[in-house]
Amino acid sequence: MEIEKNNRMNSLFEFYGALLTDKQHSYLALYYGDDYSLGEIATEFDVSRQAVYDNIRRTEASLEAYEEKLHLYANYLAQNQAVDALTRYVRKTYPADEQLSELLMRVADQTAQ
Repeated sequence: MEIEKNNRMNSLFEFYGALLTDKQHSYLALYYGDDYSLGEIATEFDVSRQAVYDNIRRTEASLEAYEEKLHLYANYLAQNQAVDALTRYVRKTYPADEQLSELLMRVADQTAQ
């Protein structure tokens, strides 16, 4: 469960990180991206461990609120699933169609960005 939460927070951070304050951005980047402990972040910013904890929890809630309103991450996942399904179908049904395979690769490349 903890890995799932970390992956989700990292993904939400990728989508909505630009909407965070500098401090929120720094704390989350260190905590989720660089695997710093609360104590290490507190030392880095000369604040209490509790202040870091509170800030991270509020920032997590903000990221979830952005996703609830904007659905960027959910839409990204849905698009990737649709492209994966389309890829499987095309490879199974039209394995010799080079033009279709090329078009599909272009769509998959755009989705991955």
